[in-house]
Amino acid sequence: MKIRFAEKSDIEILSTYDKHIRITELESAVSLGRVIVAEDKDTLVGWLRWNLFWDNTPFMNMLFIFEQYRGCGYGKTMTDYWEKQMKMKGYDLVMTSTLSNEAAQHFYRKLNYVDSGALLLPEEPLEIIFIKKI
Repeated sequence: MKIRFAEKSDIEILSTYDKHIRITELESAVSLGRVIVAEDKDTLVGWLRWNLFWDNTPFMNMLFIFEQYRGCGYGKTMTDYWEKQMKMKGYDLVMTSTLSNEAAQHFYRKLNYVDSGALLLPEEPLEIIFIKKI
């Protein structure tokens, strides 16, 4: 497994799968070093995308692992890598969120993320906000 920051050459394949972000925003995130990719033998396994909540707290917007690679440790390894990078940048707290009807909430709790609030949008399941001191 290889984990690295995404490069401009990754944008095409990432934009094919990541429909939660506009291409211009994805290009910006990649140029700012806010996208991490995981590969297995040069095959994309998944990605992690983040930004700054309130302009000062790293917030993981997207952690996606292709289904055939789930349960193999890629998500944990990518999250650990991201947390270490954030610590090296001087941050001591990170955040993420997930919908209450998604299994990801259990994944984040196993990684010591703590429920710290929620957001309820019209006609959407509850969005659980998590924090973790690093």
